[in-house]
Amino acid sequence: MNKVAENPFKNRTSGTMPLIVVTALFVTLYLVSNVMAVKVIGLFDFFYFDAGTITFPFAYMLGDVLTEIWGYRTARNVIWITLVCNILMVICTQVGVWLPSPDYLDTTAESYNTIFSYVPRIVIGSLVGFLLGELSNAWLMERIKRATKGQFLWVRTIGSSMVGYLFDTIPFVLIAFVGTLTVRDLLMMIAFQYVMKLGIEVLFGTPMAYATIAWLKRTVFKQSDSDE
Repeated sequence: MNKVAENPFKNRTSGTMPLIVVTALFVTLYLVSNVMAVKVIGLFDFFYFDAGTITFPFAYMLGDVLTEIWGYRTARNVIWITLVCNILMVICTQVGVWLPSPDYLDTTAESYNTIFSYVPRIVIGSLVGFLLGELSNAWLMERIKRATKGQFLWVRTIGSSMVGYLFDTIPFVLIAFVGTLTVRDLLMMIAFQYVMKLGIEVLFGTPMAYATIAWLKRTVFKQSDSDE
């Protein structure tokens, strides 16, 4: 009887586990950013931005990692998964708003309702900006990678983000905050969010992307190749 060779890919986890971890962090950062976006931060009564601006660039960084390591098609699939998770969050939190609570917890219930009654509008703006921004970011990063023949990672991470943040920030701010802020404050928020996101990307996101991509290529996928 001839012995059937074991499928070398059957029990491999070295390539899939990093993808699961990056995807989980990517989804989590977007959900967290949407909840944090309820709070608008004002500095010196001049600069306005939502609190989610602080965490949002790190999600973009992970999007760059997804595109760089696993390609545009995988990044696109993760983006759609994140979209579904955002919609699910809105549905679940809205059910919580509708459900009754005891009288002695009125203060807690009102706080919950205030936050999560606003979240749907935040998420609608976020979903529109998210799809436009992330898909354009991933698509452009892939094109820049081909044009530069895989060199100059910083050019494609920052270059794609410059375009992606435009497609994300403008629709998000307009959908989420029109009617709650003055025109001046809306314009200031768009400008400051864009600059702040790009600044965080340059100072923190890109170095983290370099480190993460290098680690994945050096350890995980090198080990994966040796297992074949």
